[in-house]
Amino acid sequence: QVQLVESGGGSVQAGGSLSLSCVASRIPFIYGIYALAWFRQAPGKEREVVATIDGGGSTSYADSVNGRFTISRDNAKNTVSLQMSSLKPEDTAVYYCAADSTMRRVVAGTPTYWGQGTQVTVSS
Repeated sequence: QVQLVESGGGSVQAGGSLSLSCVASRIPFIYGIYALAWFRQAPGKEREVVATIDGGGSTSYADSVNGRFTISRDNAKNTVSLQMSSLKPEDTAVYYCAADSTMRRVVAGTPTYWGQGTQVTVSS
């Protein structure tokens, strides 16, 4: 069974920075081919995609985080990271890493593999 485990969440004041990391294990294929993403879900809101990165390293970001967040991957370590800066209270959410063999399912919000989530709280 594939496992994705996030770490690095916590509490920070507005304007601060946090870094999230997610490590994958028991994946059935070479990690480098996977499309990876970070999603988030705030209380009372639907889960939304925050950032994606494909096997070639191409990235995309939600408009709300573009220029503030950076997604990266280390295929040798089976990890994907999210560096968050200039955090705002509206960034408060549970953040999930996700993976799938196709970006199409990631973009559709239905990736096959999910982490358990890590809480990020930004206070004003």
